[in-house]
Amino acid sequence: MSGNGNNQGRNDNKRKYIIIIIAAVVVIAAMAGVIIYLLTQRKAPETSIAPEATEKEKRTVLVTEENAERVAEQMLTADPEEDSEVPVQYTVTMNSKWHFKNAESASDNAYVANNNANTTDVYFDVVRNDTQEVVYSSPVLPVGTDISNFKLDQDLEAGVYECTLIYYLVDKDQNVLTTVNMWVEITVDN
Repeated sequence: MSGNGNNQGRNDNKRKYIIIIIAAVVVIAAMAGVIIYLLTQRKAPETSIAPEATEKEKRTVLVTEENAERVAEQMLTADPEEDSEVPVQYTVTMNSKWHFKNAESASDNAYVANNNANTTDVYFDVVRNDTQEVVYSSPVLPVGTDISNFKLDQDLEAGVYECTLIYYLVDKDQNVLTTVNMWVEITVDN
């Protein structure tokens, strides 16, 4: 009987090992399934400030004498099937303290440019940090253009406002490729 008991013990150990191996395989398969599901369900990164801005209508493009031909050519040769790539770098060119004499006037120093070193068009929103209200929405700035001394879209009372300027780097169809956030301070005198 002792030989039969040893076989019984070995068979029980084998069953335990087989059950442990099967359980481990099931756990690993479940983890792989969850990982695959999460990777396939990934969405474009969202910003915590003004997420609705990525859903806005397309903006007008700032056309200057220098870029008129290029903008016209882009409009004529735009290929909707072309894949866009997210830029790996973006050169920010702006001043970070904007001054307005009053709520109705244009700034005497606000300046934002889409530097010639960049590879994509860009537009931006300025969002108040305290209320998350968008106080200015720019037109699209093609590479090599700038905008300055503009009026805010919202009338602000006299005061100093900390804001976030959200750059939206876009492809030819104004699909957002990525965003870059910068701090800006707005001062309104009267």
